Parts: sequence; structure tokens; C-alpha cells
Amino acid sequence: MESPEELASGLDRAGYLPDGGIATAAFLAVRMGRPLFLEGEPGTGKTSLALALAKTMDVPLIRLQCHEGIDATQALYDWDYPRQLMHLRVLETRGEVDEASLYTRRFLLARPLLQALENAPCVLLVDEIDRADDEFEAFLLEVLSENAVSIPEFGEIRASTPPLTVLTSNRTREVHDALKRRCLYHWLEHPDLDREVAILRRTLPGLDERLAQQVAEAVRKMRGLDLLKPPGVAESLDWARALQALGRTEPDVATLGAVLKYREDADRVIGSTIVG
Repeated sequence: MESPEELASGLDRAGYLPDGGIATAAFLAVRMGRPLFLEGEPGTGKTSLALALAKTMDVPLIRLQCHEGIDATQALYDWDYPRQLMHLRVLETRGEVDEASLYTRRFLLARPLLQALENAPCVLLVDEIDRADDEFEAFLLEVLSENAVSIPEFGEIRASTPPLTVLTSNRTREVHDALKRRCLYHWLEHPDLDREVAILRRTLPGLDERLAQQVAEAVRKMRGLDLLKPPGVAESLDWARALQALGRTEPDVATLGAVLKYREDADRVIGSTIVG
């Protein structure tokens, strides 16, 4: 890809409609070999961008889903203890016990970070890094800085080509500056009205243009109501699919369960007369 515009065209063909800021940030991450840190509200297309980048670049996507308590064993590697034990028993029956043979590559279970280092070029998606703890952030920073890991029993594994790393955060907590400084940063907003209509019609080719416009307008108004969970693009698509499946010509209250996931939010939307 020689320019942000060329990358934007590739993402478009992959089913992702970027704006100029997203295309530029992604292009710079590819060109400069830097991780891309995407932050924004849930449903703004952060994960979808990583999927589209992998498709556009024709490389594998390797995903690490972060959660509270995640550690290096879950993210990097572990040893296949049952196979090691079986191997050890075979060696004992032969009288050929060799402890070093227990720590070869065939007994190493590669988790997402190690898979990315060994299979680059690829896109490594570190999803919802804000759900991990400070200790894991520090560990991840070290891996991203070196593009290599050192396994005490085995040695160093280094990526021949650094993976394109995309980190996402819903900003449930602040991620440390040290990790952010290592990355290129981009804040994702919900798409504007025209772009959301285009996303709806691109993803659902049979969707009526007027209905797509009505769904996008209604969802845009919902996002301004301070809901417990404002709808993202995924919810817009679900709502449009539900209306399409029922043969509706306009949004209605009966289908709000496709776009809103809390009773309090539904009550607030119904009271606002956004949906008739």
C-alpha cells in the first residue's frame, strides 16, 4: 500500500468503510512498523478494522482476547505437561532419561503472542487491553518492544518480520502511558450519519435505502440519550436485519430488543419518541 487512500480502497473492498483519519493511522502503522492503539466506545469498529487489515494485506489474523487476570501463560506459551510426562516415561523404560529433551519445540504450546512472532507477517489483535492488569501491560510492552521472547528452558524466539499489532481499548480504565507511547494512537468515534447508512447498505445489500436512513438516524439520536449501553454499528446492523426479516418499512418499538440491551435504555428511548 503506497498511500492512505490506497489502503482505504483495500479496506473498502474488505467490507470496512474507513474515514480519512482511520485510513491514515492504519497506513502509518503499516509503513512505520508501529503498533496501532485504537480507543473508543464499544461498537465503533475497532476490532473490525483489525479483521479488515488482515484481509486487505492477505495475512493471518491472530487474536488475543484480554480479560481480568490474564497472564503470560495464557498469552504467550505453556508446556504440554501430559506429553512431556508420556515422553519421560518412554525414556525411563529405555533407560535414556534426558531432561533437556523435555523442553524442545514440539512440547511448547504457542499461545497468541508466540503464534504471532512465529507466523509473521500477520496481524496481531490484542483486544480490550483495558481489561487486563498493569502487570500484563508491562509484559506486553516488553514483547512489543523486542518482537521477541526468551523462554528459560528453550531460548529466544524472535520474529523475522514484526507482526502488525492492533490494540483496542473501550477505555474502561486508563492504559499506562508507556504502552501508548510505543504505539500510534487513534480515537474512533461512531460513524457519521452518511457513513453509517453506507455501512448498513454495504453489509445488507437488500436493505431499502429509506429504511437504512431511518435506522441510522434513530440510532444516532439514541447515542445522545446517555444510555447505559449506547448502540454501536453492530446493533444498527442487527436492528436493520430484524426489520428486514419482518418486512417492516420503518423502525418500531417491537424490534428494540435488537438494538438495546437494557430495559432502562428501552424505556428511555420509548419515552423520547425516537421510535414510534
